[in-house]
Amino acid sequence: MTDNMSALKRLSEEGVSIWLDDLSRRRITSGSLAELIDQQHVVGVTTNPSIFQKAISGGDGYEQQLTDLATRKVTAEEALRMITTADVRDAADILRPVFDETQGQDGRVSIEVDPRLAHNTAATAAEAKQLAWLVDRPNTLIKIPATRAGLPAITEVIGNGISVNVTLIFSLERYREVMDAYVAGLEKAQAAGVDLATIHSVASFFVSRVDSEVDKRLETLGTDEAKVLKGTAALANARLAYQAYEETFGGERWAALEQAGANKQRPLWASTGVKDPAYKDTLYVVELVAPNTVNTMPEATLHATADHGEVTGDTITGTYDHARAALDAVEKLGISYADVVQSLEDEGVAKFEEAWNELLASTEKELKRLASKGD
Repeated sequence: MTDNMSALKRLSEEGVSIWLDDLSRRRITSGSLAELIDQQHVVGVTTNPSIFQKAISGGDGYEQQLTDLATRKVTAEEALRMITTADVRDAADILRPVFDETQGQDGRVSIEVDPRLAHNTAATAAEAKQLAWLVDRPNTLIKIPATRAGLPAITEVIGNGISVNVTLIFSLERYREVMDAYVAGLEKAQAAGVDLATIHSVASFFVSRVDSEVDKRLETLGTDEAKVLKGTAALANARLAYQAYEETFGGERWAALEQAGANKQRPLWASTGVKDPAYKDTLYVVELVAPNTVNTMPEATLHATADHGEVTGDTITGTYDHARAALDAVEKLGISYADVVQSLEDEGVAKFEEAWNELLASTEKELKRLASKGD
């Protein structure tokens, strides 16, 4: 173990699972993913529509599959599903040893339902089941957005024994509803005779975007009082989320399920690359260390943490009063927490939908070009 890897090693030892927030065909075929698993303590992968848009638009490694799909005259939607599920399947195979070693806790690869279905419960649940069937790997997590319509879909999909990554969580209230939806799903699965030990879930609580939105509003206020609070909201929000996690998974309702072999739904810190260059590039990693959590990082954040991250142990437990005071201070300046988190959820869904639509359009264009080449 080289010295510069000790921060990642320490993070893992503190109970934080390091996942990579990126995937592409090139990363799989070049051996880059295998290398990160082998040398940088990476034990999982998350994807989203924006990640696939970047990977496929880059084109590297997709030409042959796109040519075959064009020859078969498939639609852009079908082509996209074939391409993305192929990448997730291959990544899942690379991570399979980690999955086996950790009894299914890690070694996971996430793939998201079509973001255009975010406000349709039945379609989200149907798509989640279809994706699980298409990828056909036990170490897949199906990503479902934590919209109002997403909550009953989470319960239904978990009830079917499918492991889920709940994404786009910004508010503490919504996070509690997500945990409730997971627990309700486990109760359904138990009633249906599903082995609860086979079901895993993470709840992706978004971090940096909260600071981006709150800081923007503090900047608009422009007072000294407002400026002092910049960069405090995201960590406070995430730390209070961990408190909510401890409460839910320390209660009586949970105890009965745990006895039946159920796994806790771990908090996953998402959007952990800093958006403001004034902030330390490892801020949302080293300040969110606690047992039984996941931190999914863009590659730049992973390397920054390996290079100069200072991991000093648990930086969440015991911070709750301070975190609550930080959010209260922002609210007292007239910045509505409820409005901030709702804006972020709406924007998050819209961004993923936009990325998916762009990807569909560019895939369609490419299929047409390749089809005309073959004529």
